[in-house]
Amino acid sequence: MLKPLFSKRDIARTVKALAKRIEKDYKGEEIVFVCLLKGSFMFTSDLVRFIRNPSRVDFMRVSSYGNAMKTNGRVSILKDLEEDIEGKNVIIVEDIIDSGLTLTHVRRLLGDRKPRSLKICALIDKRCRREVEIEGDYVGFTIDDGFVVGYGIDYAERYRNCPDICVVVEGDDE
Repeated sequence: MLKPLFSKRDIARTVKALAKRIEKDYKGEEIVFVCLLKGSFMFTSDLVRFIRNPSRVDFMRVSSYGNAMKTNGRVSILKDLEEDIEGKNVIIVEDIIDSGLTLTHVRRLLGDRKPRSLKICALIDKRCRREVEIEGDYVGFTIDDGFVVGYGIDYAERYRNCPDICVVVEGDDE
């Protein structure tokens, strides 16, 4: 069963506010947005539409969950960037900061490529499951706990198309 947490209206308002902050912080400078697939594709798409700065978008596919509700602790890069980010302003766009393992790995990997700046924009920050110290520079929502789906975020490749963000209540077979 899915329990609604944030409506599509809440999401749109929050994404627009994040975009304004980013736009202000970068004052017309070009930004490379690194969308972490698959969960961040909707968020990234909406975010960049609200930003008037010159922007580029590239994609990484990283996995540490498989089809489970909990990370397995092993981070795999399934698709790397196509663009050279050296000397560029880079913002990693993540759907949710959970354990922090995936994002720590990606930040270290991208940091080694010598970007001018490297920041993190996360739609959701779930601190209770954090296993490593990592913070988002731009965070939309903070939640205590719960496995969330919708707005691009999945559980075993399901629920990405849900327009709201919901909590999965265990025992759901739908």
